[in-house]
Amino acid sequence: MTERVKKLLEILKNESYKENRTDQILINTEDYYENLPCEDKRRIKFLDVLKNEKPYLIENDRIGFYQYQKNIGRNYAGGENATPDYGFYLDNGFDYVYNYLCEKEKDATDNQKSFIKSAKLSIDAVYDYVKKLKKISTGDLKKALENVPQNRPRSYHEALVMVKCIIFSLRCNKNNHITLGRFDQYMYPFFKMDLENGKTYDELLELTEEFFLSINFDTDLYFGIQKGDNGQSLVLGGLNVDKTDSFNELSKICMQASMELNLIDPKINLRVNKNTPFELYLLGTQMTKLGLGFPQYSNDDVVIDALIEMGYEKEDAYNYSVAACWEFITNNGDDTPNIAIFNFPSVINNTFFEKIDKAETFDEFMKFVKENIKKECDAIHKKLIEKVTRPNADAFYSLFIKSCVEKCLDFTHNSAKYNNFGVHGVGIANGADALCAIKKVIFDEKSVTKEELKNALNANFEGYEKLRNKLLNCPKMGNDDDEVDLIACEIMEEYANGFKNKKNQHGGIIRAGTGSAHAYITGSRDLGATADGRYAFTPLPSSFSPSLTAKTQGPLSVIKSFTKFDLKKVMNGGPLTIEIHDNTFRNEMGIEKVALLVKSFIELGGHQLQLNSINREKLIEAQLNPELHKNLIVRVWGWSGYFNELEKKYQDHIISRTEYMM
Repeated sequence: MTERVKKLLEILKNESYKENRTDQILINTEDYYENLPCEDKRRIKFLDVLKNEKPYLIENDRIGFYQYQKNIGRNYAGGENATPDYGFYLDNGFDYVYNYLCEKEKDATDNQKSFIKSAKLSIDAVYDYVKKLKKISTGDLKKALENVPQNRPRSYHEALVMVKCIIFSLRCNKNNHITLGRFDQYMYPFFKMDLENGKTYDELLELTEEFFLSINFDTDLYFGIQKGDNGQSLVLGGLNVDKTDSFNELSKICMQASMELNLIDPKINLRVNKNTPFELYLLGTQMTKLGLGFPQYSNDDVVIDALIEMGYEKEDAYNYSVAACWEFITNNGDDTPNIAIFNFPSVINNTFFEKIDKAETFDEFMKFVKENIKKECDAIHKKLIEKVTRPNADAFYSLFIKSCVEKCLDFTHNSAKYNNFGVHGVGIANGADALCAIKKVIFDEKSVTKEELKNALNANFEGYEKLRNKLLNCPKMGNDDDEVDLIACEIMEEYANGFKNKKNQHGGIIRAGTGSAHAYITGSRDLGATADGRYAFTPLPSSFSPSLTAKTQGPLSVIKSFTKFDLKKVMNGGPLTIEIHDNTFRNEMGIEKVALLVKSFIELGGHQLQLNSINREKLIEAQLNPELHKNLIVRVWGWSGYFNELEKKYQDHIISRTEYMM
């Protein structure tokens, strides 16, 4: 790490730069914005925000674009959870798009004219801000701003400045959870150009670290359920259409930069496949060792085929990235991959109380369960059709979806190539465990009556401790036990089929997934005790993971359990999450074991995996003495954050997860 980077890192951590900020300056009242026509509302608010953004510089920084106004309201939020088409703008520059819009304006329809007007005014506003920033800049940054964002960058540094300009502008437009996409692919031509022109590896590493630092300065201003939940994910590697691997020199530099900086952003995702060299798994494990909560791994062998089967064009499927957490998206669509929650334990609990008395056999009970899963899928679909509406027109956001530019239409006119919805599937393990327990104690052993189990659940096991222990000792997902794992496969099949062939109001599909986001907390608030032995109102597991009360044999048995289902059918995403005790990484043998574990997951057909290097004692100590652990990072659900910035309920959940030694 160079002295320049060390100084920037020091400024980030001492937060002295925050003295440059001010509360939002409003030109107009909120009532004024509310009374505007929809097509004008967002544009005028965006122009007001940019007009009042006062550029400031951070010592030693060559990237720029830091937010001046602290309280830009979320009440005008628009498109979000997306990957802008950075490559299109890096290849062409903003002027190319501006001139294209001018040309198309001559023969445009009314809707197109409205979009073109807003888009051009938005680009002009960005240019005005760039002029203000250029005025106070010196050296390399000033030189870069003489060319970008109007034109194609002439160097890797200029490309970094242009990407930061896009991120800053979208954030000022209140587009939340904007990702960095396949950074090592769209940036590689500029990186390679600089190498060929005599720049050294170390010089380009320094620039990359400066850029990574720059995207951490404003994260406290970004919207998220918790601090750190800001969407700044970045994807490295992946298969090309010709099946060659795209992991390159810049990919390695990104990983090196992240490991040297030890920051929560960008959140690294690695695209891997059955032919990925073991050395990359070792490198990924070295990153996990640092306790950053990433990389998150995505299996191209599973994901790409699944996306093609869902209707994504081959080129787009091979070019997939991930949304803010894990959902698989492309940069040419407006998918909304986190729009609804399917709560497995809730559906199964309701079925138990409503139908168990009518079931003479477990097969009969499973028939009722499957009927209710289908009904819940239908109810979610109906609600999405009736209740979900597009946000207000958002021309600036639409500019970063190539098909919207080509059609000269706002994304709210379904001008993006893809307009799909995604549903999270919460508590899969609890649901399967509960069903297996019902099968075992009521139908197989007949050691518990239906009425006894009902009473125990209604009493939250008070006075039924022995019965609860019996339930806890029933087979649990995570032990490579077909008795419970195949039940999980049955309910997941029904869930996937429940959304198959369903369309949303924009012509898109409904994608079933295995993620939870924060619903492992919110989805348990009103959920009573369940037949797996879980107490009422206690949390569910994060995403696709064993239940918190399950005793499992080890991480390999967990992986085997959670890869038995054909995961191509639930390709909205949602990672298997495994916590590894940090002592495992103390030597090369431990690192190799973890790398082999990841490799096994990919070879067994897993879709997505995230590992957390944790130490429960250290986490408990951090709760008691937070000032001593300011930089402690953990994986929360699909993102990494600083442990001490999390609400206690999220801290407690991480502490309660099983940590494995290897």
